[in-house]
Amino acid sequence: MALTREEVLHVAHLARLSLKPEEVEIFTRQLNDILAYMAKLQEVDTEGVPPLAHVISLANIFREDVVEPSLSPEESLANAPESEQMAFVVPRVI
Repeated sequence: MALTREEVLHVAHLARLSLKPEEVEIFTRQLNDILAYMAKLQEVDTEGVPPLAHVISLANIFREDVVEPSLSPEESLANAPESEQMAFVVPRVI
């Protein structure tokens, strides 16, 4: 199924694209190459091949959540240039 120049112009119109005449020829050739490749892929026998979500098997690499001791608010603010009511004081950004 080859696309015609008119079909490419119609698709360009639907996409609100303005194409120069030389661009129409380029896109017609490129889109026909893509369609020919897709037709070639349709010929591949995929019988017995399970569907894949990803070509590489993925495993969950997250670690288990473990509660561990943390810094106290006083320790967290110890090196802060300025703090107020257990929070960092930063310059106002407008």
